[in-house]
Amino acid sequence: MTVEMTAMAQSQMFRSLEHRNARLFFLGLSVSNIGSWIQMTAISLMVYRQTGKATDVGFTLLCQFLPMLVLGVWAGAVADRVDKRKMTLFTQAGQAVLAFVLGFLALAGLASLPVIYLVSVALGVVAAIDNPARRGFVIELVEPRHISNVVSLNTAVMTGSRIFGPALAALMLRWMEPGWLFIVNGVSFAAILWPIWRIDTTQLYPSPPASAGGQPVREALRFVRRSRRLLVVFLVFTVVGTFAFNYGVSLLKLADQRFGNRDLFGWLLAVTSIGSLIGSLMTAARARVDSAWFFGAAVVLGLSGFGVAWAPSIWVAYLVSIPLGAGGAAFIAALNAISQQESPPDMRGRLLALGAVAFLGTSPIGAPITGWIADHVGAEWSLGYGSVITLLCVAVGVAVRRRSIGANVPTSDHVVPALVGDDPYGGGVVLQDGSGLGAQSD
Repeated sequence: MTVEMTAMAQSQMFRSLEHRNARLFFLGLSVSNIGSWIQMTAISLMVYRQTGKATDVGFTLLCQFLPMLVLGVWAGAVADRVDKRKMTLFTQAGQAVLAFVLGFLALAGLASLPVIYLVSVALGVVAAIDNPARRGFVIELVEPRHISNVVSLNTAVMTGSRIFGPALAALMLRWMEPGWLFIVNGVSFAAILWPIWRIDTTQLYPSPPASAGGQPVREALRFVRRSRRLLVVFLVFTVVGTFAFNYGVSLLKLADQRFGNRDLFGWLLAVTSIGSLIGSLMTAARARVDSAWFFGAAVVLGLSGFGVAWAPSIWVAYLVSIPLGAGGAAFIAALNAISQQESPPDMRGRLLALGAVAFLGTSPIGAPITGWIADHVGAEWSLGYGSVITLLCVAVGVAVRRRSIGANVPTSDHVVPALVGDDPYGGGVVLQDGSGLGAQSD
């Protein structure tokens, strides 16, 4: 019986891979994203080598993610109206070109701090446009009943590739200049561009494009505001994403000051990513994702953050980094799955963009703050303060949820709205005003 149950769970976990298009895409994405993590790790280490200040690393992340904060939701609105496959092709190619530019500048000795900031902004602009298009295209690879699974598998691939990228960067930087690592990243984009170009478009499940005109961004914000559960999870996700995930700053400072070797940064990221892969796959194995899973993952994230920050040795830090990564990845995957389960098809790109803005777009706020804390308060508190905020957010979020249920406040979990018809795309039900609410209950 146990063997049969395990086999069933595994088949559920990877059910999206029944689709050939999904297999090709995820294989290419894995290789390409390893290259991206090599580059991101190399940039952080290069800046830290130049100045020795975590604050400067934080400002590099600010430059990279500020465009997501400014452009993210707008890019989601565009993605809902255009061919997501073509949009992803252009944006992935743009990131490849910028990787080559950064590599040549570094090898020529021209990669000063202002140049790194400028290229980081350019990378951020392209990534802000790419994020909702690529993640929206992932959903089109599978039939609607597999949306929750394919979203979680996408998170698993993105975080799982971080197991290898930072570790490879730490090894490669012993024998070669950072510029060569940026060139490697540029080459790695071929792995994702080829399958996107050659994918079987007759086997896609495209979402209907959103209608032109109107107020697409405001419509998405109104949709989240009307659903009490979505509003609570988005608010919690935004605050936690701002302060608890700045590993590019906090783990780098911890590796240097607490554990005595900044090159351990890549290994800390890699071990954390092993946990991230576990958390993503555990979420992918669930037929539906509920708020209990979302808040439970946040608790694991918060508690393990304390363990890594004050670990007595690097080996203990490695051990506790696994639940740190698992809790964080499950937290992210849960938000994505919940939002996609409960959104109408023509709004999925915008809700994915809102999630990206809440997570990546808030880095311009959280990364410099984390860097300042690392330099002026202590390396441990650069990670520990995010854990405090995470646990406080969980307590407030759970209390609000319970009070809403006890007061019989309308939420997507507990109210059956007047229906026009079932949503044929599996996003829940369609209301009379054309918006959607998920039928899932916690």
